[in-house]
Amino acid sequence: MYNFQYYVPTRVVFGKAAEEETGKQVKAQNGTKVLIHYGGGSVVRSGLLDRIKKSLDEEQIAYVELGGVMPNPRLSLVYQGIDLAKKEGVDFILAVGGGSTIDSAKAIAYGVANEGDVWELFEHTKTANACLPIGVVLTIAAAGSETSSDSVITKEEGNAKRAYGSEYARPKFAIMNPELTMTLPDYQTACGCTDILMHTMERYFTNGGNMEITDSIAEGLMRTVIKNAKILHDHPQDYDARAEVMWSGSLSHNDLTGCGNDGGDFSSHMLEHEMGGMYDVAHGAGLAAIWGSWARYVYQDCLPRFQRFAVNVMGVLAEGSDEETALKGIEAMEDFYRSIDMPTSFGELGITPTEEELKELAHKCSIACGGSQGSAKVLYEEDMLAIYKMAAR
Repeated sequence: MYNFQYYVPTRVVFGKAAEEETGKQVKAQNGTKVLIHYGGGSVVRSGLLDRIKKSLDEEQIAYVELGGVMPNPRLSLVYQGIDLAKKEGVDFILAVGGGSTIDSAKAIAYGVANEGDVWELFEHTKTANACLPIGVVLTIAAAGSETSSDSVITKEEGNAKRAYGSEYARPKFAIMNPELTMTLPDYQTACGCTDILMHTMERYFTNGGNMEITDSIAEGLMRTVIKNAKILHDHPQDYDARAEVMWSGSLSHNDLTGCGNDGGDFSSHMLEHEMGGMYDVAHGAGLAAIWGSWARYVYQDCLPRFQRFAVNVMGVLAEGSDEETALKGIEAMEDFYRSIDMPTSFGELGITPTEEELKELAHKCSIACGGSQGSAKVLYEEDMLAIYKMAAR
């Protein structure tokens, strides 16, 4: 195993009516004027935004609003948020939504607290030295951004999708009421479950030191998400299943399932980021569409992990060779994706990239990764292109 540091300072307020605690949590962080950042009209139509405002009013905390966050959150809206926050003297950012909203809020918080163009952080030509405090009222269980240090933003010019992370951006609190996820479309719920699984798998499939306790936590989390994703596919109003998935989302991406390994692989995420940037596909669906091709390309270089995954997570009987077992595990995972109506190829995702587009995807991915990416197998541009081509067949 490798040495590690584990630091997750986010306070979690979990359960029914948890959003009523928003004002008290902001006040505890000494927030005096809040930028409420959210996406579309669902938080308005559901009454959630009004409940949050009421809780802020009760604590005599001022606020301004900025809606309009889209999936694959845009840099242009981040710039608007930075300008608004500076103009209004905001000292706290409150994200109301899922991963896209939280990521956008983090980027705004960076932009207010640091000089220069915030996009420089995402291009890794500059390092953050501060960040406005951030709180979250979570409405989508998926990205884990409510307790993570990471943010992903899309720059419209050039369709560049880039990630940046620092401990400055860890949310101060995350309010998590599983009931708030019950209005999600089934497709979005399935996308979220896929993203949660991917955050865990990309810390699991590594060629580095591992800890038995970390592996056991990761395997239990994956089994739990798979079980409850199937329940939600048929019974979307099941509160307990919603709660299991929501808490799993946070645990999957707060680094717990990577303690003691080499930091994780994350190639599937990097491959999908370019797909999201070029085609604006739903993140979870894009991950499902690329994962099987990635897995078949790399499994021989990480065979013990894939064999263990097949047996301990997917319930494959360890009959035949380790390679046969590993391949059955990959097939079982793809069968699961299909069972919750997730795609397993570009065609099922609804995109038909040209040869030139595939080359562009691979080239951009290579640039975003600094030339190479991976732990299960280190991938270079030619490998990335091969995986994209496999997914496009």
